[in-house]
Amino acid sequence: MSETRTASVQAVDGRQGNDTAGAGGRDVAPLWWVWLAAWPVTAVFVLSNAATPLYVLWQRDIGFSKGTLTVVFAFYIVGLIGSLLVSGVVSDRLGRKPVLFPALGLALAACLIFATADTVAALIVARLFTGIAVGAVVSAGMAAVTDVAGPERKRIAALLASCAMVFGAGLGPLLAGVLSETAPAPTVTVFVVEAVLLGTAVLAVLRMPVRRPAAPAKGAWVRVPGVPHGNGRQLTLGIAVFAPGITATSFVLSLGPSLLSGLLGTTSRIVAGAMAFAMFLTATGVQFAVQRLSRPTILTAGAVSTALSMVSLIVAVHTSSVPVLIASALLAGAGQGMGQLGGLSLLNAGVPPQRLAEANAALNVGGYVLAGLLPVSAGYLSDAVGLTNGATIFGAVLLGLAVIGGLVVVGNRRRVTESA
Repeated sequence: MSETRTASVQAVDGRQGNDTAGAGGRDVAPLWWVWLAAWPVTAVFVLSNAATPLYVLWQRDIGFSKGTLTVVFAFYIVGLIGSLLVSGVVSDRLGRKPVLFPALGLALAACLIFATADTVAALIVARLFTGIAVGAVVSAGMAAVTDVAGPERKRIAALLASCAMVFGAGLGPLLAGVLSETAPAPTVTVFVVEAVLLGTAVLAVLRMPVRRPAAPAKGAWVRVPGVPHGNGRQLTLGIAVFAPGITATSFVLSLGPSLLSGLLGTTSRIVAGAMAFAMFLTATGVQFAVQRLSRPTILTAGAVSTALSMVSLIVAVHTSSVPVLIASALLAGAGQGMGQLGGLSLLNAGVPPQRLAEANAALNVGGYVLAGLLPVSAGYLSDAVGLTNGATIFGAVLLGLAVIGGLVVVGNRRRVTESA
């Protein structure tokens, strides 16, 4: 592509004149734009878990079981995976903005539906819309952060994109818990605040300095996302650790309030929101702490953390220990954070930009399929055999998967280190 065409594309997509020159004469956006490019990811992920502390209110007002609750949660996974089948490919072909704008629009619609929900069907639709929006931002949004950062800053791009996701996921339930306890209209106020946050994200996307793709479209538009030939090992290792990690945090989000109610005898939405926030704050902080370690080391540590989380969960439900339950949540956050960072870093290092959104989508499909199936099964199992037994069986199964994931990483450590 000629320099003239490159310059014109940059101008159309909002590249500002205060950029600095990078390697090879490529204009590089200032670092603050890399941070700002991650904001839409954070804003949408605030919505992804904002409903968590409010389910006890909807259960009281509408009336539904723990099994139904996990089904409502699962429709989020359905929307997310359906979105991932399309959004990564469309983003790589048409650009990041044509995917991000509709996603933010659906997120705003979900806010409206949540705020007015009085049936299980309304909650399902709101969660479905939220899942579609999240699927778009984990593919197009995270790829946009890497695009803005440029090839010279791939590692910081992976870190910021991953932290934007987990920080937003933790901020949502904390905001919902505090606002629902202290402000009027407990199931309304948080979604008004979130709509404002999403509005600022729209402005950020509008001015985001990203290029439009120049490569011609190839293959089907709707397909199971994948990676280029030669990057399959990196994807497999990322999924092996990320999937158990995000499944552990999904369990805490869906059934954590029920566990707290059983152990503490409290339905405090602030306590439930604070536990979720602490879990994802741990996921954020641990990524900054381990960012300089090798990618195989990060993945191995993530698998170990998830395994320890499940051991702690089993101990907590059998001893009715709130501190051990909180420790389980924090370890789950660390496991997801390291699995996510390790997986994204491997993909950023080896996948070309024109396939990066699809690769991000593939990583998240692999993670969220498990995160949808196991917590739903645990919810219905808990209705049948009790919350203690259901949580124990869930913990044992996920413990085994986390150990297998860690062993896969250790067994491939040398080849991953050489290829990364």
